Amino acid sequence: MKKIIVLAILMASVHTIHAQSDKFTSAMEAKLATMEQTRTPEGWQELANGFERIAEAEKTKWLPYYYAAYSNVMVGYMLNQGQTGTPNSTQIDQLADKADALLTKAEALEKENSEIYCVRKMVNTLKMMADPMTRYTTYGTKAAEALNKAKSLDPDNPRTFLLEAQDKMFTPEEFGGSKAQAKLLFEESLKKFETFKPKSSIYPSWGKPQVNYFLSQIK
Repeated sequence: MKKIIVLAILMASVHTIHAQSDKFTSAMEAKLATMEQTRTPEGWQELANGFERIAEAEKTKWLPYYYAAYSNVMVGYMLNQGQTGTPNSTQIDQLADKADALLTKAEALEKENSEIYCVRKMVNTLKMMADPMTRYTTYGTKAAEALNKAKSLDPDNPRTFLLEAQDKMFTPEEFGGSKAQAKLLFEESLKKFETFKPKSSIYPSWGKPQVNYFLSQIK
């Protein structure tokens, strides 16, 4: 009789764990579906807040911290591009610092992950963009180091080629930029996307639309 009771308790526990896992996955999938359609700083900020709420509710999952960091970076990128008026370097710094703190939490749960280093690269690029004249050496170097680490951890990650291509495209030629090299890197990224298979429905898969857009802009 005791064995039956113990077995029943174990089965109930397994059922509860699966239910919680399904709830987490469903919540993440809903946010990711929204992310694909997000085009404004306000929309990205809402996503960042939503992913962070999921992260703090779970605490043992690295992906919501990762996506919250990525969303904060996207807010900063849009602000820096002047989508809501004159860029505010203080606000951009705050977004970058927030993203960096979230990535630290993600990395505590998931060591040596290429995707995390991709967003670390983006964070350092954002910090540099807030004041490029004085920060290029410091944050440009950190961004390059993070990208190199991401590539070493996963040479087939298409997002590493996308990020490198963007650097080549937007960096002046006198500082190492080249649209011709950018095109080659975008094309390589596209090839990688053709064979890339996310590990799950909520694993990072972003970037292909950006690659196609940039290729359309390079003559």
